[in-house]
Amino acid sequence: MHEISIKAEELFYFLGLPVTNALLLAVVVGITLISLALYIKFKKKLSLVPSGIQNFIELLLEELLSLMDSVLGSRHLSEKYLPLIATVFIFILTSNWFGLLPVVGAVGLKEHGSNVLLPIFRSPASDLNFTIALAAISIMGVNIFGTLALGVKKHFSKFFTLRDPVFSFVGVLEFISEFIKIISFSFRLFGNVFAGEVLLVIVGFLVPYVIPLPFLFLEIFVGFIQAFIFSMLTLVFISMAVKEEAH
Repeated sequence: MHEISIKAEELFYFLGLPVTNALLLAVVVGITLISLALYIKFKKKLSLVPSGIQNFIELLLEELLSLMDSVLGSRHLSEKYLPLIATVFIFILTSNWFGLLPVVGAVGLKEHGSNVLLPIFRSPASDLNFTIALAAISIMGVNIFGTLALGVKKHFSKFFTLRDPVFSFVGVLEFISEFIKIISFSFRLFGNVFAGEVLLVIVGFLVPYVIPLPFLFLEIFVGFIQAFIFSMLTLVFISMAVKEEAH
């Protein structure tokens, strides 16, 4: 059983920057998804009558677009913001499920002069740095889309205005809430994934055979739900950001 640590363990340094086991698995996930996308684009012949993996991907995209339509109220807007929402959902989902593979946490190196196992891979979302970075990208994307849709002046007038003392105070609170969203996003995802990782480690250590299977299936479901919640909240914030204030 390896030592449970909130902080992701450092494996080596690259260009003077520490590379942790969570970051390493995140890179593996990124390379896997990029490779799959390139394979589908260049090697797989796309057809007007889809079949196989093309049929499956088109089905998923159509379902996601339909869900986005119910929030945004427009297929044009759904297609416009699909790249961000789909990327966030697929990347988090894949990261969470890769974190459940048998090699994660089980394969590692012995620290010098110690019997403590240093895992080579760790679930990316169990590292707070990963979730904060992902949340910051999402909220930054929300504000960029809001600025592009309304213009710089209209978008930032939601936060900074002198037309009325009450609106000025509310605007400042709205601006502060943008940073609170980052904290909320990151800690929600981190807390659920890290807790699941600890649960699997402890249960697997105490009863290492059949008993952990129900918990493993539970974590598969939790990994999907957390990716879904993160992407849908991003979508809701985009919907709010690209619409003008009601008067």
